[in-house]
Order: sequence, then C-alpha cells, then structure tokens
Amino acid sequence: MHLIDINHLTKTFDDTRALDDVSFYIDENEFITLLGPSGCGKTTLLRILGGFETPDAGSVSLSGQDILTVPAFEREVNTVFQHYALFPHLNVYDNVAFGLKMKKMAPDVIADKVSKALKMVRLGSLSKRRIQQLSGGQKQRVAIARAIVNEPKVLLLDEPLAALDLKLRQDMQYELKELQRNLGITFIYVTHDQEEALTMSDTIVVMNEGHILQIGTPVDIYNEPKTKFVAHFIGESNIIPAVMNADYRVTFEGHTFTCVDHGFETNQPVSVVIRPEDITLKQEEGIINGVVDAITFKGVHYEIIVYVNDKEYVIHSIHPQEVGTSVSLHFDAEAIHVMADV
Repeated sequence: MHLIDINHLTKTFDDTRALDDVSFYIDENEFITLLGPSGCGKTTLLRILGGFETPDAGSVSLSGQDILTVPAFEREVNTVFQHYALFPHLNVYDNVAFGLKMKKMAPDVIADKVSKALKMVRLGSLSKRRIQQLSGGQKQRVAIARAIVNEPKVLLLDEPLAALDLKLRQDMQYELKELQRNLGITFIYVTHDQEEALTMSDTIVVMNEGHILQIGTPVDIYNEPKTKFVAHFIGESNIIPAVMNADYRVTFEGHTFTCVDHGFETNQPVSVVIRPEDITLKQEEGIINGVVDAITFKGVHYEIIVYVNDKEYVIHSIHPQEVGTSVSLHFDAEAIHVMADV
C-alpha cells in the first residue's frame, strides 16, 4: 500500500485552475520533490496535503485513510514554511517545544523530545539562543526541528532554502537529504530550483499549469524528458526537429543517426534532445558542422554557442574555442534522446 494516494485533485482560484485532475502516489520513506515554475500548482498541492486548502474535487488518503476531512493540526503531517514562521519572542527551545506544550505533554517528555530534535539538526548548544540572534541557516534548522519533534509520518517543505545564500543553500541540500535518511520518514519538497530537485530527490514530479508532465527519478527526468517543457526546464537542452525512420534510427540536420530509442511509428516527426555536456567539438570536417558564435567561462566549464544551419547549439566543454572557428559536433548514440512532439 502507498503511504499517500492523491486522486483527481482539482482546485480553482477565481478563473485560474491551479490543479487540474492531478493523480499520483507517494511511497513511505521517499524524498519526493514537486518541481515547476511559479503558478504551476505545486504549493497549492502542498497546502492541500497540509490541510491549509480544500480542493474542489478529488481525494487524498494517508495510510489508507481519507485526510481531507481531518483538521490540519490532527494530521500526521507537519510543514516547514518558506519564511520559517518562528516565534520571535521565544528562544530556540521554546519554539521547538511549542507544539508539544499545546498537546500538554509532560515536561520531562518534552525536554527529551526537544533535546533529540535539536541534536539531530545540530543545534543542541543553542537551545537558549534568541531567534533574532540566529543566522538564516540556523533559523531554518529550528523550523525543521519544530516540525520533526512531533514525529510526523510526512514532512512538507515549502521552498525552505529560498532565503539562503547560494553556498549555504547547497550545504543545506545535503543536510536535508541526510536528515530524511536518518528520520526514515517521507519528505515532500516544493521548489522551482532544478539543481535542488536533482540533488536531493528520490522522485521528481514536474508540474506546469496545474498538470503533472512527468514523474521519475532525477536520472530519468534529466536523461529522458517526455516533453519539450521538461527538457527545457530540467537543465539546458539542445532540442532539434527530427524524424524517427525506424527503431534505433533517427534523422536530423540532414543525416541519419543510430540512437537507443524505439517504439515510435515509422517516419514519425519527433524531437531530439542532446544535452550540452554530451557534445564534443573538433576542429575538423564532420557530419554536423558549424561556426563558434560565442563563448562564456562558467567556472567548471566553458559554454560555447555554435551555429549550425542557422540553428543555435549550446555546448559545455572544458576546452575553449575561438569565436569564428569552424567546428564539427560529435556525440554518441546514448546522447541522443528522442521524444514525441507533444
């Protein structure tokens, strides 16, 4: 049995359909990320799971039990909000203990649970610190400790790293994933940051305009996008019009190539996706030839723009090229990813 089953969820705000017949499931101990641009419906879905919104139609069950009629404070679900929602007049300990005190737990039980939660987020020595004295990363840890101290089955995280600087955000990505492993509970994470989703997730749900476009592992989503939107949204892509001649044979740029895809109709119009890092440039005549138009140093690689038949290709390489140089593009069959034109 799945931990969470989401069936035919629909939610409309005024004339905007935030969720349009959304259905999928979530397993136990899974780190699942809802990924998409602003307004795609991911936060609305998270708020429905948390009990802060009510759908117009559909159902949500947790461990086989319907939760849409259960008040937010009674669900085995806790939420970490983007802006943390900490109590500024309380210290770290009292912020984390607040929910337990509301449940009227014994003081010694509260002390034990808070101590364990703070130790897990590496804030054990800061229990008496005022919230105003904490850094952004420390505040985020307090918010997580306050959520996990209640021992929920599911932790919902609504873009919790958005307010942090780049280095701290990257550090916290690994910490959150490690925390999820140690807790052994399900994390449902909302973000529009593709790197975050690829770094932390077991499963990614790509959303746009209230619809789910693709569900899969980070490797599947990155290497085998099913739509042009997914291909563009998950990293950079070169998307080329093509024709699938037969199984494992695709034609684009006037040439036929061997690929690893099959199951398309004969001579079906398709699109080919080739990631920038999968293309090698050589200064010699080849099958696909072009001219270097621009080059930008990105730190770990150069981003090189090559024009082929008035079409722009983006290549990532550790080897720079001079602007105006004639080059040929080379890639393996495994680098060619064919998708239907949808």
